Amino acid sequence: MVLSDAPVTRHTLSAVDLGLGYGDRQIVENLTVDIPTGKVTVIIGANGCGKSTLLRGLARLLTPTGGTVLLDGKAISAIPSKQVAKVMGLLPQTPIAPEGITVADLVGRGRYPHQGWFRQWSADDDRAVAEALTATSTLDLADRPIEEMSGGQRQRVWIAMALAQETDLLLLDEPTTYLDLSHQLEVPDLLTDLNRQRGTTIVIVMHDLNLACRYADHLIAMRDGRISAEGTPNQVITSTSMHEVFGLRAEIITDPVSKTPTIIPIGRHHCAEEEPDVDQISVVSGEWAGETLR
Repeated sequence: MVLSDAPVTRHTLSAVDLGLGYGDRQIVENLTVDIPTGKVTVIIGANGCGKSTLLRGLARLLTPTGGTVLLDGKAISAIPSKQVAKVMGLLPQTPIAPEGITVADLVGRGRYPHQGWFRQWSADDDRAVAEALTATSTLDLADRPIEEMSGGQRQRVWIAMALAQETDLLLLDEPTTYLDLSHQLEVPDLLTDLNRQRGTTIVIVMHDLNLACRYADHLIAMRDGRISAEGTPNQVITSTSMHEVFGLRAEIITDPVSKTPTIIPIGRHHCAEEEPDVDQISVVSGEWAGETLR
């Protein structure tokens, strides 16, 4: 995999007393957060807790009902859209591509923020698109229409478009959706490479808690539109927090590969039962727990 290792400018992203919602329905209330610069942050929480809503608010896709999103200390609402797009890229949960567009053309649209009135397509744009296609293993699909792609292939193409944008902040909503197991690992590996090589600040909404623990530098757990806990995975992931955030009984063990927390859910079935008390067993009489075997 090849990614440009050109240094990036360290931009900051935060929110103060943020409120977000849809119509009369308030989802996020009085939320204050500082996204760690140059780190990989993963947002987790139960369905409907406000994870994607928060991401959309940070990306200026939702107008706050209260509070402010700050980019480099300035209200993001006051910054021109194209200037924001040069700094921040977003991969939404269900992106829509124009009908008939090819993979290469779609990825090339990631270069739009870098175009100006007098700036034409350049060799630098070619390089960025080629690197993004190569990094996501979609180079051989470049000339094919996007509607011919499988769900997993489409997801990798959208990620390539986000990479081609070459922003210093990258926000992704469920980027491993529709991907098979190997690509579920390739995507966060790719994002980690981007973070380590270029210092890109990355924010990901993710449902897979064990992947979140393995790849996050910083974890934000949300519940009912608020932040329930944040910190390193070791600080956030406990049996208590799993119950508070997800209503889930779980054992927390150490991942033998990454040494990060791994969540083992406890359901009502398929749990190892305790060994029977030997005092209840009578081999000679053929009785089990006081009842005759028939």
